[in-house]
Amino acid sequence: MSTKLAKTYDPAQVEEKWYKHWEEKGYFKAKLDPDKKAYSIVMPPPNITGELHLGHALDNTLQDILTRWKRMQGYNTLWLPGTDHASIATEVKVVEKLREEGIEKDELGREGFLEKAWEWKREYSGRITRQLRKMGSSCDWSRERFTMDEGCSRAVREVFVELYERGLIYQGDYIVNWCPDCQTTLSDIEVEHEERDSKLWHLRYPLKDSDGYIVVATTRPETMLGDTAIAVNPHDERYKDLIGKTVILPLMNREIPIIADEYVDKDFGTGMVKVTPAHDPNDFEMGLRHNLELIKVIDEEARMTEVTGKYAGMDRYQCREELIKDLNELGLVEKIEDYQHSVGQCYRCDTVIEPLVSKQWFVKMKPLAEPAIQVVKEGKVRFIPERFSKVYLNWMENIRDWCISRQLWWGHRIPVWYCQDCGEVIVSREEVVETCPACGSTNLRQDEDVLDTWFSSGLWPFSTMGWPEETEDLKHFYPTSVLVTGRDIIFFWVARMIFMALEFMKEVPFRDVYIHGLIRDAQGRKMSKSLGNGIDPLEMIDKYGADALRFTLITGNTPGNDMRFREERIEASRNFANKIWNASRFILMNIEDLDFDSIKEEELDFTLADHWIISRLNKIIIEVDEALEKYNFGEVSKTLYDFIWSEYCDWYIELIKARLYQDEDPVAKKTAQYIGTLVLEKILRLLHPVMPFITEEIWQQLPGRGETIMLTPWPVSEKEKINDEIEEKMNLIMDIIKSIRNIRNEMKVNPGKRIRAILNTPEEKKAILMEGYDYIMNLARLSELNIEVDLKEKPDKVSTAVSGGVEIILPLEGMIDLEKEIERLEKELAEMDSEIKRAEGKLANEGFVKKAPAELVQKEREKLLEYQEKKKILQIRLEELK
Repeated sequence: MSTKLAKTYDPAQVEEKWYKHWEEKGYFKAKLDPDKKAYSIVMPPPNITGELHLGHALDNTLQDILTRWKRMQGYNTLWLPGTDHASIATEVKVVEKLREEGIEKDELGREGFLEKAWEWKREYSGRITRQLRKMGSSCDWSRERFTMDEGCSRAVREVFVELYERGLIYQGDYIVNWCPDCQTTLSDIEVEHEERDSKLWHLRYPLKDSDGYIVVATTRPETMLGDTAIAVNPHDERYKDLIGKTVILPLMNREIPIIADEYVDKDFGTGMVKVTPAHDPNDFEMGLRHNLELIKVIDEEARMTEVTGKYAGMDRYQCREELIKDLNELGLVEKIEDYQHSVGQCYRCDTVIEPLVSKQWFVKMKPLAEPAIQVVKEGKVRFIPERFSKVYLNWMENIRDWCISRQLWWGHRIPVWYCQDCGEVIVSREEVVETCPACGSTNLRQDEDVLDTWFSSGLWPFSTMGWPEETEDLKHFYPTSVLVTGRDIIFFWVARMIFMALEFMKEVPFRDVYIHGLIRDAQGRKMSKSLGNGIDPLEMIDKYGADALRFTLITGNTPGNDMRFREERIEASRNFANKIWNASRFILMNIEDLDFDSIKEEELDFTLADHWIISRLNKIIIEVDEALEKYNFGEVSKTLYDFIWSEYCDWYIELIKARLYQDEDPVAKKTAQYIGTLVLEKILRLLHPVMPFITEEIWQQLPGRGETIMLTPWPVSEKEKINDEIEEKMNLIMDIIKSIRNIRNEMKVNPGKRIRAILNTPEEKKAILMEGYDYIMNLARLSELNIEVDLKEKPDKVSTAVSGGVEIILPLEGMIDLEKEIERLEKELAEMDSEIKRAEGKLANEGFVKKAPAELVQKEREKLLEYQEKKKILQIRLEELK
């Protein structure tokens, strides 16, 4: 056969062609085959808020590697794709887009706005799936889902109604995290905390019936207008006599009691805290315990309410300034301290959140959390790395009820209707309710709020497979095998999927949760849309190819740890792809006369090198399998890279060239052709899950190929062909060749020049060296090789090295011009002396050592050590020559 591989590898031509072919042939489609063991993954659905970033690319590369590996192992694989409506995030983006067009959300009304949001979804989810295809994702597009598609929406209504009927969903006044900018509630985990420099105001509250006052410390003086108590710790001896007394709330002249509560930290401020139940979650809980009044002084737009008198209508921060000015005039500010504390802000827009009391829908979490805690403790759901199970358990064991209502329009509207005539509350599984079941009225109003995004995402592993129907997909592919996700959404998503699945499927949603780290930029910052430092994977693909990007994303990747992305790393991966391409072209060009199918191994003549590469290949198969089983993707890339680049390309191909280039011994040639091709074919299969495009393109040119590399069996290690003794022999021979090459380089010997060598060996190694005689002659470029046992006298003027107990002796005469070499080394030695003197002088300078950055000083120390080491080597070389 003739090679059809182009001279250089062009990813753009190869990748599009093969993805189209795979999809058209239906290779990604999961068929319901009860005879095959199922392996399934649900894709963490990317938000439709824009384009994919490298984090998504990593997530999907890892899932694709697992899916392709298991497909080749003969499993019935399903990788189910989809996108998430991302309620708050999408609404914010659509509102921004409309504002750019001069349109306000309220002008359009709910229905008009939703039409615009669906337009956004159609544009962006299409863009996202195109990007996933460019990455090589072998997911089953025929089963693609969207969290607001008809089936998923039905599942959401079913879960809501069922939880409501069981008393696990309720409506109540509760303190929630409110974003004044997004105008919606946020769950606790949607609030990001940031350390900020602030002030701690110590304020005086006059005691009733006394001339004295108490002092409280607060970071939010504007909320004092809503204080309904002062609290102290019951064990605080300083204030025991004040418990039960009354103070006058400054500016409002309202009487409020001094109460005792365990929550109060005796060491914070003065040990006395103001209690504002309407504007602080801890104060809200204290208010419930002590039956305190709720006074709302800040509204949904973060402005002061009517009850605040002269401050009404002011922004909360403007009020703070005015209020402190007024308190100062009254002599009620004891002192102001600089203070650093954690401030909660919206995870989408960074606005400081305002705790507010409002009527919201909640899920009662305790009954749902208990079984979800148990399955992780019992190992039914396994976190990789294991340390993340502690993070999960800590959150689940301290969980609060989940506020699931959001004051938005885009999302699953809460399936609750209120009869305007009789007051009946109707909770229904139907999409539309037109008649009140209690009084027959058609005057119904549906709840305006939508559900938290994570409510629908929590059902993803089973809603996407057709639940609440009992589908064949659920029977065959549920529970899924593994969830691959980032550590930043363990609480948002992973926990919710586990408790929802246990409640509605009575089974865990997945066996393994593989947590990968985040991809950070070169400066170590998190890549995010808000920072604008996300890299579009398409740009990288256009420049370097999808295979190079995929290989880069798993290189150095260890479970749970973050990684930094630098473009130089993707260049190295492209070079790796080129190395494979060139090695494959070389093999293909040298097997044109080979009738591969007619070869019988027993008719071949295997050399030491052939046995060695086969032994190494079979070990590599085991190592790659073990790394994949442990989700150690970084180890997969390292193992394959080292074997392919170093052992196969740099050694084995070089070792067989002499046999390929001769015709005197046809069996020797045929053996080299056969083993070279056989190992290459298995390499391509091992590499396919990581670099699917280049492996398919090359594999299609090999003799005896099938329909597609995707469906060929995964290589199985032939353990009987692993031979440690042969590997040790070959390692000795390669080490000797490397030592000779190193001396040649150091002596600046012309690469094309052949030289003499003597190997002084113990008796027991002579046979190995004789077996590797031709390899050493060819690869070390020798004109003459003498193998001696226990040589007593060495020739004059030689360069020597020892490798594996064998002394390598290279006579210098005829190898180099001795005088010129001595002159060169003396010049280099003088230069080295001057560098050492310079570095020592710099490090002796106290000003430099004390004032220069530590890393600069350390660098100088390292340089000095390097120069001193080089000097030693030069002196040894000079002694040898003289």
